[in-house]
Amino acid sequence: MSQPTLVARAEQPYVAIRRQVTMDTIAEIADRFPEIFGWMAARGLAPAGAPFFRFNVIDMDGILEMEAGVPVTDVVPGDGVILSGVLPAGRYVSVTHVGHPDDLMDVTAELLRWAAERDLRWDMAPTSEGERWGCRLELYKTDPAVEPDMGKWETELAFRLDD
Repeated sequence: MSQPTLVARAEQPYVAIRRQVTMDTIAEIADRFPEIFGWMAARGLAPAGAPFFRFNVIDMDGILEMEAGVPVTDVVPGDGVILSGVLPAGRYVSVTHVGHPDDLMDVTAELLRWAAERDLRWDMAPTSEGERWGCRLELYKTDPAVEPDMGKWETELAFRLDD
């Protein structure tokens, strides 16, 4: 894991599929990326950055509300299962992990600990459904078609701070 840093991120339009999953059924959302890329290709849209997971609501023992998303240059209308959104601008804590995605839970725990030691406050509120995050991202920077070895994948975690 790289050293966490504070970064300013601009607004970023994106398209996505949103689902409620559990820790055991995350593949149900992860497997939807080909559908998103196909939808984009049919409309002549190119990705404007790395695909990502956005964690909207987190209850590690229950339901996670997640989005599988792809940045686009401009806001476009969604249709049906594909939604259109904008990732919010703001201050984020960012860290890069090179290694298997199975290690991301440990990397996340370390990032949360690092922020707590510095009294940083997340854009997050506890709810009866779990933690509702303003913007908590896992950005997948490695193309699996180019690098099939998951142990070499680069993933950025970017969690928005409460300003």
